[in-house]
Amino acid sequence: MDVANLYIGTAGWSYADWKGIVYPEVQPRGFHALDVLARWFNMVEINSSFYRPPSARNAEAWARRVAPYPEFQFTAKIWQRFTHERGAWPSEPEIRQYTEGIAPLREAGRLGAVLAQFPWSFRRTAENRQWLARVCDCFAGYPLVVELRHASWDVPELYAGFAAREIAFCNIDQPIFDDSIAPSAHVTAPLAYVRLHGRNYEHWFREESGPNDRYNYLYSEEELNPWLERIQAMRGRARSVYAVTNNHFRGQAVANALEIAAGLGAAKYGGLPPGLLAAYPRLRALAREGP
Repeated sequence: MDVANLYIGTAGWSYADWKGIVYPEVQPRGFHALDVLARWFNMVEINSSFYRPPSARNAEAWARRVAPYPEFQFTAKIWQRFTHERGAWPSEPEIRQYTEGIAPLREAGRLGAVLAQFPWSFRRTAENRQWLARVCDCFAGYPLVVELRHASWDVPELYAGFAAREIAFCNIDQPIFDDSIAPSAHVTAPLAYVRLHGRNYEHWFREESGPNDRYNYLYSEEELNPWLERIQAMRGRARSVYAVTNNHFRGQAVANALEIAAGLGAAKYGGLPPGLLAAYPRLRALAREGP
């Protein structure tokens, strides 16, 4: 199967609870997580850029880390200042702080997309439509992906507007409540994007729950199969498709990303660590089959 236009990876790479599962419990001198993930995947989504703009120095270092993998791409979440902290529009210095931080990845040809992730509370109102338009204008020169979680955005006008501007709509898997946007396979730009958040209904909206609670979920094969079909369909309509697993707790995102890659004929299984195979025994079949 030709997988030239398919990028699969995890949301983030720096998680303490991945030690002993994805990464060694005791990490040797010079260890870096990207050295591990780049052996199995051809992309990773930068999660830390949501909380604070990356430094150009770090971005340069990330690009150097994946130099042995010419096809490897990063996607970067846009700083929450643009998506969650909406009291006032970001200042010019704040905008530059973010764009200059990711510039080395763009200059190195390693920036596959930037992702504006809006919360479920961001509903389709006149005020929010204006804010979204400003975000789209601000990042018009980038391969932009927009994630919207509330069902009020599921209207033909949105998809038509995105397509006219070649903005990618982010197709997501999340716990489905009355006003949650449902799984989809929209292609509104040369690139298509998928994010799988898990289906932890119990903790998704609980205020006292932390990220580890919300994203503690392992997809079954039966739950992944419809997404394999959607991703394959999107590949026929997009120049490139990015599939990202965000169910990060205890490396479940790694396990499911490996299974997605296997299901689409794009897996690289070499060197799966014993901790990962012990935590998720069904991966042993992939380790036996792959190079």
